[in-house]
Amino acid sequence: MYLPFEELPSESRVWIYTGTRAFTQAEEKSVSDLLESFCAKWAAHGEPLRTSYKIERNQFIVMALDENFQNPSGCSIDSSVGVLRQIQTATGIDFLDRSAIPFLINNRVVLVPLSNLKARFASGDLRSDTLTFHTLAATKGEWESANTIPVEKSWLAKYLPKTALTQ
Repeated sequence: MYLPFEELPSESRVWIYTGTRAFTQAEEKSVSDLLESFCAKWAAHGEPLRTSYKIERNQFIVMALDENFQNPSGCSIDSSVGVLRQIQTATGIDFLDRSAIPFLINNRVVLVPLSNLKARFASGDLRSDTLTFHTLAATKGEWESANTIPVEKSWLAKYLPKTALTQ
């Protein structure tokens, strides 16, 4: 059953997906309709789930599920991937490609290929204080309180040159 994102509890589980590009205004409207319809029917073993979604910065889809209401099953989680594939077919935007990392640079989402990270950090193009998106947030509250974090506080810190870490 769909609920507005704000109505789900902060401990609701989230999955954050990054698009390979931003939605156009028309795409965002049709994707919102598709996601709301999916959330309204999302179920685990025939039992409805309390779910929602949010589109952030025209490029992130945050799927949320209230596990206190009903636990999801593996199949129900897999079905959410199905709606992402539908979105890809409709828009050409891939939300399952994890080969590029999103950064917030000059208030824009910039995707950097994983294969270029070490070189970009070594050149100073990206630094320890560059903001990245916290796509590994586990709960709605965690995402809402810190959806961007400095690289040095993320899993990306391992790509930083040793001298780049601040004290």
